[in-house]
Amino acid sequence: MIDIQNYLNGTLQAARSGSYLDNVNPSIGEVYSRIPRSGKEDVDMAVEAAEEGFKVWSNMSKEARSNIMLKIADLIEANHAKLAEAESIDNGKPLKLAEHVDIPRAASNFRFFATAVLHFSSESHDMDGQFINYTLRNPIGIVGCISPWNLPLYLFTWKIAPALATGNVVIAKPSEVTPMTAYLLSELCIEAGLPKGVLNILHGLGGEVGAAITEHPKIKAVSFTGGTSTGAHIAKVAAPMFKKLSLELGGKNPNIIFDDCDFDKALSTTMRSSFANQGQICLCGSRVFVQRGIYEKFKTAFVEKTKHAKVSYPMDPEAKLGAVVSEDHMNKVLSYVDLAKEEGGTVLCGGKRKILEGEYANGYYIEPTIIEGLDHMCRTNQEEIFGPVVTITPFDTEEDALEMANSVEYGLASTIWTQDITKAHRVAAKIESGIVWINCWLVRDLRTPFGGVKNSGVGREGGLEALRFFTEPKNVCVSL
Repeated sequence: MIDIQNYLNGTLQAARSGSYLDNVNPSIGEVYSRIPRSGKEDVDMAVEAAEEGFKVWSNMSKEARSNIMLKIADLIEANHAKLAEAESIDNGKPLKLAEHVDIPRAASNFRFFATAVLHFSSESHDMDGQFINYTLRNPIGIVGCISPWNLPLYLFTWKIAPALATGNVVIAKPSEVTPMTAYLLSELCIEAGLPKGVLNILHGLGGEVGAAITEHPKIKAVSFTGGTSTGAHIAKVAAPMFKKLSLELGGKNPNIIFDDCDFDKALSTTMRSSFANQGQICLCGSRVFVQRGIYEKFKTAFVEKTKHAKVSYPMDPEAKLGAVVSEDHMNKVLSYVDLAKEEGGTVLCGGKRKILEGEYANGYYIEPTIIEGLDHMCRTNQEEIFGPVVTITPFDTEEDALEMANSVEYGLASTIWTQDITKAHRVAAKIESGIVWINCWLVRDLRTPFGGVKNSGVGREGGLEALRFFTEPKNVCVSL
């Protein structure tokens, strides 16, 4: 049994409450570690530490801050195997996914922002040689970063790296469902020589430590990734306090497949975009729309490939899907399969809990599921499921596809499959989405803006957008 600790003022320590929460290994359904149950008192202490840390960190040169962050990136890479195994156990995902996606991207996040800040420029405006205006960008101060459970270290570092690079100090809360790699990152930060108070990682429940971070008057900005309802609550609390907010929320992403697509590529990529990380990626395409000319052919091939996608324990090198993150989440996902049946849908494959043998018999596994025959306005097609469940629907015209794609309250990501480049650009312009992939999926350039429209969030992350969010612009006007 491992007791995870908070990282506060440069040291590892228990929560002030002395209480712990159980952390369950989803692949076997058993508790394997405990996490501190932090609260307001811990946040108050972290704020005090961060105030002192800010005096040091904000006055260091960009190069000095960058060098420390690059050391952290190096240490993530040096501990790749340990971190990948921890992520796989904690989250339930296949080990090879953590090895090839989660941990490399966490190192890349630190490396990218550590170097990007060295090239971060500001604007100047000449007024006919009589005056010149230039913009200074200063760190905000203490910022709060709250990250989700689906890509734990990947998305945790996606938030804290740009905040640190721009000279801020951070109070961060990883998900209480998947805390292990954030705890291991704490150890790496100590080893890298990160000054005390610069990064404080507090574990616990969202309604306790997360709420205390959101409510604290000295925390001037909050970056949150998670559910739309939680994001709405954070906005309700933070907006009257005039905090800066970046909210990356839910998605119900359309995958539009026209009959002139590259069929084999669209099929193989749709397998990934439907079921990668057990469908627990905010960018997964959970609504598959296929033009009627190839609908039956595509459906048949898609179902056949899905039936052969191996659901297995995370360390199985042949696993295509592992366990979902928790028993509660498994039950939620399966409840939507029941709802789909009530709404008139037909389950073409999957739809049930997968029972493995031996020690994994109590793990939280779900068969990858495809559902047909649902109206695009039904709850199954409108609400975020966030699991290995997709619907498949035929369409006739481009206008039909756009109407169905844009019918939901979300607008995070979308995918378009066609070899007609004019049509691709036309549909991309009309689809209500912050991200559009054409003939590909999950290709990520860290320089590009990341985020959604409608109920999928507020603001953008990534590249210069993140550096701008974590700084305050100041205009200076000089008479010449």
